[in-house]
Amino acid sequence: MLDEEWKNFSFHYFESYDFSAPFASGSGQYDTMIIVPCSMGTLGRIAGGISNDLITRAADVVLKEKRKLICVVRETPYNLIHIRNMETITLAGGIICPATPSFYSKPQTIEEVAATVTDRVLDLAGIENDSFRWGKK
Repeated sequence: MLDEEWKNFSFHYFESYDFSAPFASGSGQYDTMIIVPCSMGTLGRIAGGISNDLITRAADVVLKEKRKLICVVRETPYNLIHIRNMETITLAGGIICPATPSFYSKPQTIEEVAATVTDRVLDLAGIENDSFRWGKK
């Protein structure tokens, strides 16, 4: 039963290979895609133009339509293949945002540390939020 709790979510769920999903086509008009977390495998498939599942197909669509793709990469350290794949996606118009917290705001809890990453991603996506702003109290 636990495996099917997603059926109770208030949003539509798409299977991994449901290429009829509206965001699998440029006519869907979605302007931003955020992949969190973005594994290096997913990043590599996107960089190589391999659209073998719904995530990589949607990312391909976002890039080809010159819309905003934000990949929040999770692995560390990077090898040269990772760096080149990040370069390829950046040159194609995507944004690479490592899941690296900042400490300017002097976070006191693990939730506040995590919020430094999520707030940054929301900023990149153009979504208003109440994150720490440099130079403001």
